[in-house]
Amino acid sequence: MSIRLPGEVEYIIDTLETNGYDAYAVGGCVRDGLLGKEPKDWDICTPAPPAKTLNIFGAHHIIETGLKHGTVTLMIRHQPFEITTYRVDGPYSDCRRPDRITFVSCLREDLSRRDFTINAMAYHPSRGTVDFFGGMRDLKAGVIRCVGDAGVRFGEDALRIMRALRLAAELGFTIDSATSAAMLDRKNLLGTISAERIAGELNRLIVGDGAGGLLLKHMPVLTAIIPELEPAIGFEQHNPHHCYDVMTHILVSVDNAAKDVSIRLAMLLHDIAKPECYTEEDGIGRFHGHPRVGSERVKEILTRLKYDRDTTETVTQLVLYHDAEILPDRRNIKGWLNRIGEARVRKLIHVKRADAMAQEIRCRHGKLRTLDEIGKILDDVILRGQCFALKDLEVCGRDLLAMGVPEGAEIGAVLRRLLELVIGEQIENERVALLAEARTMLRMNRHNVAEL
Repeated sequence: MSIRLPGEVEYIIDTLETNGYDAYAVGGCVRDGLLGKEPKDWDICTPAPPAKTLNIFGAHHIIETGLKHGTVTLMIRHQPFEITTYRVDGPYSDCRRPDRITFVSCLREDLSRRDFTINAMAYHPSRGTVDFFGGMRDLKAGVIRCVGDAGVRFGEDALRIMRALRLAAELGFTIDSATSAAMLDRKNLLGTISAERIAGELNRLIVGDGAGGLLLKHMPVLTAIIPELEPAIGFEQHNPHHCYDVMTHILVSVDNAAKDVSIRLAMLLHDIAKPECYTEEDGIGRFHGHPRVGSERVKEILTRLKYDRDTTETVTQLVLYHDAEILPDRRNIKGWLNRIGEARVRKLIHVKRADAMAQEIRCRHGKLRTLDEIGKILDDVILRGQCFALKDLEVCGRDLLAMGVPEGAEIGAVLRRLLELVIGEQIENERVALLAEARTMLRMNRHNVAEL
């Protein structure tokens, strides 16, 4: 099988070979090329020592990315291309990077240190694919398999445990049984990995196809990074709306959610507090207050995993409101728009849809029809530019000051009341009507003060 190499990659390979060094495209770009996908990044391996690579490409802009590990980044037409010297790795005392590396001249030795067989192939424009470890076989079979001993590979870099799940989800592959067993055996090593790197892999994993099913098969890996989910495993709901235990419901909802990181994170965490909020009434399971308690847990979890503020706030809010009622009513929808904004209302509708898809089939159809109706009304509100925020009011604080409303908190109170009336469709968002209503409020307020 051939791969179409960009001109820049062919130039790098040709230049290294002209100077007496073999060179190959290697790793994920080869995997993606063989799958017919457009690689995002191109990596080249060569026996040329880093100093030689710097000298050979001295006329170009070069970033000394990881010089001690043999990697330099060559910039061509503002695009980065990593060139790495063949190497073998020494011990990994931190389960992240080798304590030392040794440069070698043998391509097979270099490929033998890589994580998975499908990432341990090299490609040359005239010699084709170099595959010592069965990468092509596993690529055709759709299997994630470690190169060599899986336990050793995960001991070298524990993040590979998350990467195996992420690749399986992204590519729609299964995980080899020996690799899967080693992931579960070495899951506690994930505690040595930085929160940011864990979150990065988790983000890509959960938006992959079949992420829920993969996580269900590897629950100890998931609970190693989010132990708060463990009580949900096998927790029966005893509720006519539900046909799954809490954890299965969670993961089915993940697979039914839109492929948006914040939405899928919300689904992964939306019922995290159900076990601790569980009560029974007449034999029916109830979970009073679980959205509020869950939102508190979610904020703690995402803060621990070093998520950015916007993602943390979005997911926390989606979990808080995932069980709240949105009515297929224009005024109610404008109220929600005022409360959390258009982007989050749309995400909340996605959350509710995914939640319904993981419930008892007899209960879901009515909910889905209602959500469709809500979506249409929401689109109409936005299309018509209807007012649901203070910035959309046809009057502002300066107008109120001009009519004698005292500067300070009273202005904000009047504007908020005007907005409530507009959202409730008790008054038009029209300047003359709003100012008249504001004058009425001001007169009433002064009258009440006079009576006191």
